Amino acid sequence: MVMGPLMLDLESTVLSKQDIKRLQHPGTGGVILFSRNIESVAQVRDLVAAVRDVRPQLLLAIDQEGGRVQRIRDGVTRLPPLARLGALYDQDTGAALVRARDWGWLMASEMLALGLDISFAPVLDLEVGRSSVIGDRSLHKDPAAVVALGRAYVAGMHEAGMAATGKHFPGHGWVEADSHVAIPVDERSLEQITSVDMQPFTQLAAEIDAVMPAHVIYTNVDQQPAGFSSFWLQTVLREQLRFNGVIFSDDLTMEGAAVAGGYAQRADAALQAGCDMVLVCNKPDGADEVLNWLETQGKQADQVRLQAMLARQRPVWEALQQSPRYQNIRQTINNPLNNLSIEESGAQ
Repeated sequence: MVMGPLMLDLESTVLSKQDIKRLQHPGTGGVILFSRNIESVAQVRDLVAAVRDVRPQLLLAIDQEGGRVQRIRDGVTRLPPLARLGALYDQDTGAALVRARDWGWLMASEMLALGLDISFAPVLDLEVGRSSVIGDRSLHKDPAAVVALGRAYVAGMHEAGMAATGKHFPGHGWVEADSHVAIPVDERSLEQITSVDMQPFTQLAAEIDAVMPAHVIYTNVDQQPAGFSSFWLQTVLREQLRFNGVIFSDDLTMEGAAVAGGYAQRADAALQAGCDMVLVCNKPDGADEVLNWLETQGKQADQVRLQAMLARQRPVWEALQQSPRYQNIRQTINNPLNNLSIEESGAQ
């Protein structure tokens, strides 16, 4: 069975009958894990195996950025927020680039070894001291630093065998509102956005494998949030940046997506605008609504693009733990420099 255009989540730490029914639906193409789905490394491996038994080719995802956004915490490396790389970049650029590649490799290797395909990373938004939801998830305030560190981090992910997803196109760092609970608005001009915030996406368009657009309305450019905007996704991302990878919507249950209507209307708007796969998380009824709608529409996902996101290699968990490189990187993560505050580092 081919992958459908919907990525959804699971109810708990084991598959329920409803989970299995949703996984078997042809509209389903992926699964994303959240903290409620996680008890231990062994349990995650069992859960992933159970999903694979139902649908072997589903794309299995997680958010494992580090810092505030790290779904699996016990039994794996506790990763600092990406801003720690920006702190080091200001003091020792070469060392920061080496460490960025190492962190990308380690994070990806751990998730791949657990049976997952991707972590939605890295964040390519700029941290300019305005957005609490981005904050220390960002690598740096300087676009050039984000490009350099992001390139190294992506190279590490690729070395491990994981596709990389840049988020949140064309840049979420300027807005103050949190798109989880509000509809953020960015009133800057197209030139301001493209010359600053969009630079990491522009410079890395040929290197990242997927993009996740922001639930932000850039009012001087388009009246629709970027994830529902054919201008941002087709004219800018596909045509001008020549990006040919996967476009994932951000979670359509977030308040920033509410402008499009109900869940089926949100999915339709995102797919019409150019998304390849839409995410509906933490709302089982919403996922069911979208699955029912997909069945009536007969919408198909781009299989070539989506299959390119599947794991390219998969390390054995036990062997990874014994790897000298893995052990060395874990030691560097405990370096006192990683405890620098964002204010001290200047990466605001």
